[in-house]
Amino acid sequence: MEYRFLGKTGIKVSKLCLGTMTFGGDADEKESEAMFNYCREQGINFFDTADVYTQGRSEEILGRLIKDCREEVIVATKVYFPTSEDVNARGSSRRHIFLSVEGSLRRLKTDFIDLLYLHRFDDFTALEETLRALDDLVRQGKVMYIGASNFAAWQVEKSLGLQGLHNWVSFVCLQPMYNLVKRQAEVEILPMAQAENLAVCPYSPLGGGLLTGKYTTSTKPQKGRLVENKMYRTRYGAKWMYEVAEKFVALAQELGHHPISLAIAWVASHPAVTAPIIGGRNLAQLRPSVEAAKIEINEDLRQKISSLSPEPPPATDRNEERSPYTFGQR
Repeated sequence: MEYRFLGKTGIKVSKLCLGTMTFGGDADEKESEAMFNYCREQGINFFDTADVYTQGRSEEILGRLIKDCREEVIVATKVYFPTSEDVNARGSSRRHIFLSVEGSLRRLKTDFIDLLYLHRFDDFTALEETLRALDDLVRQGKVMYIGASNFAAWQVEKSLGLQGLHNWVSFVCLQPMYNLVKRQAEVEILPMAQAENLAVCPYSPLGGGLLTGKYTTSTKPQKGRLVENKMYRTRYGAKWMYEVAEKFVALAQELGHHPISLAIAWVASHPAVTAPIIGGRNLAQLRPSVEAAKIEINEDLRQKISSLSPEPPPATDRNEERSPYTFGQR
């Protein structure tokens, strides 16, 4: 297993991160343990969860699994989304962050969280309040590092500016959505991460299952996120995405790779990416994801795969700057 620095922190994490969103849900405790142990055997030391995953059961199961190897693993969790019906059990207020972290520490059975993400930008809480709360948690030793998930680039930069201005602890890692049919991160988030030396751990490298080989323009399984979950049907419902998936699976077969392995390897091949987040409902489903670590993707292959899906326009929308027909560059 290859290990990479987590941004500017000086700690190293495995090239792949196991996401535990299915722990306690689609994966029962026995299956969760099998996936965890397999990842440890393969050298994975990076595990991702959240307080809302399976109503906290994901953290509880992961906490039991890391008990005998706590100092050898890097654990990330998140705060923002509703954790109960209470009107204040949500968002990024100082109160909710502190209560949520205490709950996560209790469920994970640990004294500290290695990496705490804000799960989403809070449109209603003063950003200064949120960032000061995170700084306090780090200074108290309850959290080692902080990051942001699902933030726009401007939201990250505004946060970094405030953190620098007030001498608060800064974000070290971002967690955006990124896969072959969701490439918006390439426009600003990934270049910004490289410029700021931030780690990037993308989620959904398989497009919610779209790039696994199960979906074509004419067929789909009877069960699965893209069939049963309205959020995923909305996210990946466009016809062109299924066309891309069909072409991608054909290319993977031509190259002799499992489409799951190749899709994750493509995400990992972006120079800004630290560790894609993988996962599964069971060990059999997880194995090809772990195999992605063995695939080397050079620039030619990356471009060949990338050409299967539309390239997002540049941030300025001046697409002519990617051609010879422009005023030129410095």
